[in-house]
Amino acid sequence: MSIKIDQKIIRSEVLHEETPNPSDTDSAEVIHMHENLARPEVLQGSTYKIKTPLSEHALYVTINDITLNPGTEHELRRPFEIFINSKNLEHFQWIIALTRILSAVFRKGGDVTFLVDELRSVFDPQGGYFKKGGRYTPSIVAEIGDVIEQHMIAIGMLKHAPPDPHQQEFLDAKRREAEQQQPASDDDFPSSAQLCRKCQTRAVVSLDNCLTCLNCGDSKCS
Repeated sequence: MSIKIDQKIIRSEVLHEETPNPSDTDSAEVIHMHENLARPEVLQGSTYKIKTPLSEHALYVTINDITLNPGTEHELRRPFEIFINSKNLEHFQWIIALTRILSAVFRKGGDVTFLVDELRSVFDPQGGYFKKGGRYTPSIVAEIGDVIEQHMIAIGMLKHAPPDPHQQEFLDAKRREAEQQQPASDDDFPSSAQLCRKCQTRAVVSLDNCLTCLNCGDSKCS
């Protein structure tokens, strides 16, 4: 559409786009985790000790976090890198490879909680071991997965879901009943308890002809 101007032009002005809504500006400035995010000079982290019966030397797992959007309602703490140190050099190569891969996945962003299940599914062909409390660990890699889960719960990426009060009361009653039938072991569960496939704890006993886990409540009769 053309407009004919019959008068002399004495002034001109450039029109600018409408100022965006402040809320739209705030959302556009929210920083999300991505692989090109520069590493700050200082990162906050935690170190976890893993002591297994497979080696006389412990593993020390350090996970450093980056804080995104600090001081705003969008503030998040996310794992940025992981390091594993030990005096035992037997596993040096695969430990270095594992830490580099995990760190790369952390920096990639998105939902990285899947790493916990992936690491826990790794089984040592020579056999796993039981930790304190009767929990079975299929490999050192699986225990590293447990450490990552513990850290993700601490920074709010995962939620710890303990049994509700009614379920806990039921478990406590079943545990007392089982202890009356057979003596408890050093792991606070009956010595004849079997391994629970759900929580990987040696806490499954037969009560009223029903296999029940005294740790997580899993039952074959429910």
